[in-house]
Amino acid sequence: MKTFQLLQPQAGLRVFISGAAAGIGAAVAEAFLEAGAAVFVCDVDLVALQSMQARHPDCFTGLANVARADEVEHVIAQALEKLGGIDVLINNAGIAGPTAAVEDIATGDWERTIDTNLNSQFYFLKHAVPALKQSSDNASIIAISSVAGRLGYPYRTPYASTKWAIMGLMKSLAMELGPVGIRVNTILPGVVEGPRMEGVIAARAQALGVTADEMRNEYLKKISLRRMVTAQDVAAMALFLASPAAAHITGQSISVDGNVEYL
Repeated sequence: MKTFQLLQPQAGLRVFISGAAAGIGAAVAEAFLEAGAAVFVCDVDLVALQSMQARHPDCFTGLANVARADEVEHVIAQALEKLGGIDVLINNAGIAGPTAAVEDIATGDWERTIDTNLNSQFYFLKHAVPALKQSSDNASIIAISSVAGRLGYPYRTPYASTKWAIMGLMKSLAMELGPVGIRVNTILPGVVEGPRMEGVIAARAQALGVTADEMRNEYLKKISLRRMVTAQDVAAMALFLASPAAAHITGQSISVDGNVEYL
């Protein structure tokens, strides 16, 4: 095999992606589909799933609230039936959570952020790892964390807490699963352009009493390259981590962020 062919995942790789009907997850799914992988995505948004299916008829889809252990177990069973196994698990599902001072955060909002962003990763791991152990195709787990998983993030403590926890979860699993040949890595996206980030900017601007434009400029000043990344940038890293070129990369947290200096 030519050296640079190693940069592409093997055709036919069986990939499961959570929270992937829109945003980063959808971009990752589309990249793997283009590379010839068999892809199953789940999401809580039925309309978004239907749109994904319409755009990509060869993509398998399943409806699931990832914060519910029973629904995760069910959708993994669906994926195993459709794909015949799993070679790559991409734990992507997550929400922004509340933007507020810690004393103003509602307990329910805290719990919903933990359930969706962190507990869901455990649920998918619990039910997908047995299938990954049966894979002979460069099996790997990719967790989507955030630049907020390596930096403090005032007024976004629930979100940042989950993203730091994901780092610890994946670092530990790299050690646990390495002896059976499963690689585990984390991608830390930075400020990703799109509707979700615009919502975050608006909420933080309101919390701090500034305009959305002022807050957007503040975010850009914190990035060495002075520009946001795209969902496709994150997808490119996921493709690399699932490729033969990354066969000896595990236990790593890789930022795709233009070097965010602080939050």
